Amino acid sequence: MRYSITLSYDGASFCGWQVQNNAPSIQGCLQDALRTLLNEEITVTGAGRTDTGVNAVGYVAHFDTSADLDAPQFGYKLNAILPSSIRIHEISPIREDFHARFDAVRRSYAYFLHRGKDPFAGAFSWRCPYPLDVEEMNRAAQMILGTRDFSCFEKTGSDNKTSICTVTQARWETYEPDHVRLLGYPASKGDYLVFRISADRFLRNMVRAVVGTLVEIGRGRHPAEWMQEVLDSGNRSVAGESVPGNALFLY
Repeated sequence: MRYSITLSYDGASFCGWQVQNNAPSIQGCLQDALRTLLNEEITVTGAGRTDTGVNAVGYVAHFDTSADLDAPQFGYKLNAILPSSIRIHEISPIREDFHARFDAVRRSYAYFLHRGKDPFAGAFSWRCPYPLDVEEMNRAAQMILGTRDFSCFEKTGSDNKTSICTVTQARWETYEPDHVRLLGYPASKGDYLVFRISADRFLRNMVRAVVGTLVEIGRGRHPAEWMQEVLDSGNRSVAGESVPGNALFLY
């Protein structure tokens, strides 16, 4: 029988979603826990790969087992043996042809950025202390909407068959984190930014490269029109540097 899993995870202690021989992964951790409970070899298929340190909320995966599970009770047991950095929200039986990766119609990422020194933001946000022109960043972000080849944002050496993606959302917004809103932590307006991007699929390292390129524009190092040059180049070395993974969430 096939089951779907909805989970969230803090990626700080993992090499990413996919199993690696020499480092802990989310997929590997799940498979080990399922093997322990079910006493059979289990392969978990996820909606997509996340890189080292990247987080996820509401991530969807599936697995097959010969067991007929009491899904809520099994989810409780699974949470009990998984590390605190992984939380199972729901396990449910699903049709046999369901596929967590190929049935996904959209994926979304959020990247969090803070500008002032903040002892409570660093775990899941990247500090960028420079003045940023958010309007210019959003003007450039609109240029990546639509269907195109995104090779310029793809990590060198990736093994995907195509670099064409359809991006449906790309925008920076200001937000107020809980410790500012609830506890009165002193902060200036616009100190906290989140970049949201949605697409049918993403390339390896794509979002972090997009954010790094937009920050270059926000700092005034390039005009917004530079984004079009980057896209047309198809060359990863033309785009901005990749930003750290700890501030990135697949959701």
